[in-house]
This record gives sequence, C-alpha cells and structure tokens, in this order.
Amino acid sequence: MSAYPEPVRPRTTGLPGRSPEQIRRDIDAQRQELSHSVEALRGRVGELTDWRRQVREHQRELAIGAAVVGFAVGGWLAFKRRK
Repeated sequence: MSAYPEPVRPRTTGLPGRSPEQIRRDIDAQRQELSHSVEALRGRVGELTDWRRQVREHQRELAIGAAVVGFAVGGWLAFKRRK
C-alpha cells in the first residue's frame, strides 16, 4: 500500500438537468480533491528535493560513483604526465 493518496480520477460532471445546488456541491468536492492532490504533491516534491535524505539513502551509489570518478581523473592525469 502506498503512503500517498491515489491520484484524482476524473468524474462525469456536466450532466444536463443538474440543479445549481448539485453543481455547487460538485465544484466544492472537486476543490477538496484538488486540495488533497496538491498537498500530496507538495509532500512528494519535498521528499525528492531533500538532498540530505537522498545522500543518506544512496550512500553506496555515491561512494561507487566517487571512486569511479577518482580513478578516471587519476588515470587521465597519469596519462597526461607521460606525454
């Protein structure tokens, strides 16, 4: 089960013969659904842009990447000195 609410599914609105009160209720319901979706999106964006958390969660990958870059730069410098 996901920690995030499910995305808002479109509803069939705009049916002919609805009263103004039904339309108002539908608009209010849509506003509430949109508000929940925006809040969920804000939370998700906050998680994804938290670089400290990303570093904590991906320490192994970062260490491997740093080692590869270090070897590549070291090899390039050694090769350049030989010339």
